[in-house]
Amino acid sequence: MKTKAVRLYGKSDLRLEEFELPEITDDEMLAKVVSDSLCMSSYKAALQGGDHKRVPDNVAENPVIIGHEFCGEVVKAGKNVAHLAKPGDKFTVQPAMFYKGSLEAPGYSYPFYGGDATYIIIPSEAFETDCFLKYDGEAFYHGSLAEPMSCIAGGAHVNYHTKFGSYVHEMGIKEGGKMALLAGVGPMGLGTIDYALHASRKPALLVVTDIDPVRLARAEALFTIEEAKKQGVELHYVNTAEKDEAYVMELSGGTGYDDVYVMAPVKPVVEMGDNILGMDGCLNFFAGPTNTEFKAEFNFYDVHYAATHVCSNSGGNTQDMREVLKMMGEGRLEPSVMITHVGGLNCVPEVTLKLHDIPGGKKLIYTQIDMPLTAIDDFAELGKTDAMFAELAKIVERSNGLWSAEAERYLLKNAKPIG
Repeated sequence: MKTKAVRLYGKSDLRLEEFELPEITDDEMLAKVVSDSLCMSSYKAALQGGDHKRVPDNVAENPVIIGHEFCGEVVKAGKNVAHLAKPGDKFTVQPAMFYKGSLEAPGYSYPFYGGDATYIIIPSEAFETDCFLKYDGEAFYHGSLAEPMSCIAGGAHVNYHTKFGSYVHEMGIKEGGKMALLAGVGPMGLGTIDYALHASRKPALLVVTDIDPVRLARAEALFTIEEAKKQGVELHYVNTAEKDEAYVMELSGGTGYDDVYVMAPVKPVVEMGDNILGMDGCLNFFAGPTNTEFKAEFNFYDVHYAATHVCSNSGGNTQDMREVLKMMGEGRLEPSVMITHVGGLNCVPEVTLKLHDIPGGKKLIYTQIDMPLTAIDDFAELGKTDAMFAELAKIVERSNGLWSAEAERYLLKNAKPIG
């Protein structure tokens, strides 16, 4: 079977190509990809090429398919994995397989296994590591966004706290504690707010900072202070271009914060996070830098006498994905808040390389269609001359301006096929 896919050949070298997939083995599956959400990790891999830890050194001779936040349907299953899914079943994947200790992952390392493609081959190691997940949800994009949401769940689980006199670490954010989310209204920040408000373990205080007033206003409209109160959380939004670090510290009652998330790899943001940690405070360095020499100062006096500490995670695990899929199914998480743009497979090479410079949140790709990357906010204007966008504008208006399962169904039925 032929597939169309975006393949990485080297630094900033992405190509949309059509090529033949080999026949699957008894331990593999042939699958159709429907949606893939673009990730800054793909941008970093595209910039670094073979220098990236997950990308093969010989990528120029053996290109890999990019994209790792994808959802689709099984087309054919080899006989040894046929019991796991049948043709037509929806699926999503956990890309962090760590197969036999390897960092290889879809979207970085495989010639036939990645999200930005029409058809792919799911290899045996995805099944051996329990990283293939059947998905029963209505919308494909929920399956795609389960991966970034699993990273957020993993972030909450990787935080830890201690007790004086004990060497046992209590994993997770401090229940009923004080939490700060710095540079926290990007797409992953919005997902973290959603998770913090609706997971079983919640903080009592959540302070979200950023310097972008437009993004802060959108976050506050999506996750209101009143709604947070209903969840038992005191929520504050702070523009740190207008309010200083002392104000953020004051909101904690002067004690500092139990859990501080740093959502941007910016030296002053990291150092502010360190400064506002309370006793036994945990700083989660969530956003990975592209600069391999990135450094920031950390107060080691407080490490010694206040038990402050740092943790991080570069992804979630399969258990995290199952958790967030369950929460989505129960209506406790709505990942649509992360999505600001929608496009087709044709736009992936250009958009991935410019991802750092395109404003807004998640860029959602439908791999079976041909469509330029389009902001949801632009649907109404485009609808003045395009009937498809006119209808999409009406659909998203009914869902408070957010992408929805109804919008997905309409787009897949009416958009131009990738051809």
